[in-house]
Amino acid sequence: MYAVIETGGKQYRVAPGQTIDVDTIAGEVGANVEFDRVLAISNEANELVLGEKLRAARVRGKIAAHGRGDKILVFKFKRKKQYKRTIGHRQNYTRVQVEEIVP
Repeated sequence: MYAVIETGGKQYRVAPGQTIDVDTIAGEVGANVEFDRVLAISNEANELVLGEKLRAARVRGKIAAHGRGDKILVFKFKRKKQYKRTIGHRQNYTRVQVEEIVP
């Protein structure tokens, strides 16, 4: 059984027991979190449930950790103009342990 959820403008395929990294969610480590934007659910019979049937569907999980991703270096350069600029970026994330899918 798996579900497709949307959070932070991205879509994730999740299953119970799986750990995912999503954009930062407010809350302490160990707090419960619920995703109500469920786009699809695959049940035990391998049938894909979509649309209006998912109004009450939820995915529940627990915040496992907060962290920051690896640094990405961005180098800007314009030839013959003596313009060089290096900047870095580290994306914040929240690690969520998926506990159950409620259809």
